[in-house]
Amino acid sequence: MLIIMECMTDNPTRTIANLKSYFNKTQGASIVPNGSLEFMFNRKSVFECLKSEVENLKLSLEDLEFALIDYGLEELEEVEDKIIIRGDYNSFKLLNEGFESLRLPILKAGLQRIATTPIELNDEQMELTEKLLDRIEDDDDVVALYTNIE
Repeated sequence: MLIIMECMTDNPTRTIANLKSYFNKTQGASIVPNGSLEFMFNRKSVFECLKSEVENLKLSLEDLEFALIDYGLEELEEVEDKIIIRGDYNSFKLLNEGFESLRLPILKAGLQRIATTPIELNDEQMELTEKLLDRIEDDDDVVALYTNIE
């Protein structure tokens, strides 16, 4: 399993020591040098909007897709009452302009790392992994956490 952590800290020594302690408490876990896992993740622009907002604009999902393709849309996915739009990392500003041109309110927008080869874990592996991920997420210096778990 792969984990990428993005941290923001005023004390790198403390942050590194904390992260190492979390990994040392997990059997088989290790930290690799910065940038070693970059090729295993794609950086993407990710936007969420409400399906009801799209319907209020009298747009079908197909219309929305066609309208945003010129702004860098790569993938459109409907999840419950939301629509998730993904594009290249470098298309964030352009996709944002696409939403503005449509006057479509954005629920959430950000940059994410998406695993190129997601994996599935069994229950035992997932239990150990969740403990590690919980420790990392509870650290105040960790601002983002990405894994290749499906």
